[in-house]
This record gives sequence, C-alpha cells and structure tokens, in this order.
Amino acid sequence: MLRAVLFDLDGTLIDTAADLIGTLDDVRAELGLAPCTAELPPAVAARGGRGLLTLGFPGQPELVERLLPRYLQIYAGRLSQLSRPYAGIAQALEQLQMAGIPAAIVTNKPEALARQLLAELGWTRRFAALVGGDTLDRRKPHPEPIWHVCQALQLKPAQTIMVGDDERDIAAGRAAGCALNIATAYGYLEAPDQVGSWGADQIVDDPTQLGAALQRSLALMAQRAG
Repeated sequence: MLRAVLFDLDGTLIDTAADLIGTLDDVRAELGLAPCTAELPPAVAARGGRGLLTLGFPGQPELVERLLPRYLQIYAGRLSQLSRPYAGIAQALEQLQMAGIPAAIVTNKPEALARQLLAELGWTRRFAALVGGDTLDRRKPHPEPIWHVCQALQLKPAQTIMVGDDERDIAAGRAAGCALNIATAYGYLEAPDQVGSWGADQIVDDPTQLGAALQRSLALMAQRAG
C-alpha cells in the first residue's frame, strides 16, 4: 500500500522562478550593472544559484563562485516575495492528508532555504519530513536522499511515490525503488520534449491535475495490494 508521497519543491509544488531569477538582477545591481534577466525563461530557475550566476556572468567562473554566497544571502531575503504554490497544489496536499498519506520533500535546494520558504508560506506542518540538497553528502539524482527520508518516515521506498519536474527526480526515485514516479511537465523544463524519455510512470501536464493523478495512484496501489 502507498504510505507516503515524496515531492520535489521548486517547479513541482511552488513556483519560485521569479525570486530565483530576480536575485541575479539584485546581485548585478549591487555591482552597478544593468538587469539581464528580462528575456530569461522561467525554466532556467532549475539551474540554481550557481547556474543563474553563470548566465549573468558568462565566462567568469571565479567571479561566480565568489558571488554565490552573496546570491544566496540576497535570495534568503526575498524567498517568498513572488514565489507561490502552483494552482491546485494545496488541494492535492489536503486530499493526501484526508487519506492519511503523509507528504515529504526531497529537494536539491539547501535545507535551510527550503525550510525557510515553507515557514514563510505557512506550509511547515504540511510535510512529515524534508531532505535538502546539502542535508547529505549526495543529492538527487542519487537515491540516498530518498532512502534517508524514507528512513525518517519508517517506510520502504516501495511504499512511496516520487513526484518531480526534473529528470533527476525520476532517476532518483527509480534508483531508490519508489513504487511510482510522476513527472510534472509544468515545471522548469528547458527541454520539455524530452520528458517522455525520463522513464516516469506518469506525466502530469498541469498542476491542477496532480491531485487527480495521485488519487489514481492511490487506487492503483490499493488494487495491487489487494
């Protein structure tokens, strides 16, 4: 039987692109430089702070590394300025809660920032466990973060579903032994035409459809158990 659902955070539950990308312009402004992000698609948010700084300061890897701590500091100050849950996600989480299925987060976002974001959105109590990108020595696509959160939940991966908007999420879920792996194609995809090659068991194209997809998965796993 399904006992928990594991979620990626950015691009899966919460649309954080505007704050992640906007922080790059904030860093540039401190250096007296003009904004550069107006033409960047939201999908580049998946690259994280280092990747975004690389876009803003191409060919300057040493400067990128030097600016990364300041980027993260500025970002922490505007975590929820524009970031909001995707439509339908709150309802999907409520449906799981009503069914007695705990939710947990497995993200590559630094743990402190992930916890801070949930706190600022009033979502801390929605999740039974959280593993961040720096919680362990290894992060997704390695399966260890999933094993770690399953241990915290006292569950086996085969009793869980992994949901995420990146191939790393699906790869981690498959390697960890999750019962089902769901790709959210509404997230930060720079190559959306490749989602079908990730090996996901299901693909959800719209966040408002995620709740229904999870309910179908609940029914499927109950049928298997029966």
